Amino acid sequence: MAGSVNKVILIGNLGRDPEVRTLPSGDRIVSFSVATTESWRDRQTGERKERTEWHNVSIFNENIGKIAEQYCRKGSKIYLEGQLQTREYTDKDGNQRKVTDVVLQRFRGELTLLDSKGRGEGASESGYSGGNFAPGGGASLGRASPAEPAAAGGRRLAEQLDDDIPF
Repeated sequence: MAGSVNKVILIGNLGRDPEVRTLPSGDRIVSFSVATTESWRDRQTGERKERTEWHNVSIFNENIGKIAEQYCRKGSKIYLEGQLQTREYTDKDGNQRKVTDVVLQRFRGELTLLDSKGRGEGASESGYSGGNFAPGGGASLGRASPAEPAAAGGRRLAEQLDDDIPF
């Protein structure tokens, strides 16, 4: 059994357009914020209430970062899987600060655009998932989710596997 697990799954909306920074090493980091909203009805007043949480997201995976940079915009609905990472920094006033980000590492993480292409907000119908870009069987660029359409003919991975099972 593993000693611990650090995994975050979020479905939410981008709070701002992705920002791309290049490190001195040449590696690129794509960052943005994601809002998740929880709503409920107050038992005593019957009033509808909601609470929004904001999450900072940093993508170190080059292929997923390209998809986020190209197709994600403020307001886009996304599904992402990553890890929590806390970092410390000194602000402009000299105060030590800590901030926790959801990080998609170089070889881990997943990003799926949930908006439809027809509305101009993303394109899950075209098959963008986890860095995959497969409209009409295009190039595969990253980790694919088994639940998403595969590049070959747009069929799900499970359907392809069922075809090859002899029993």
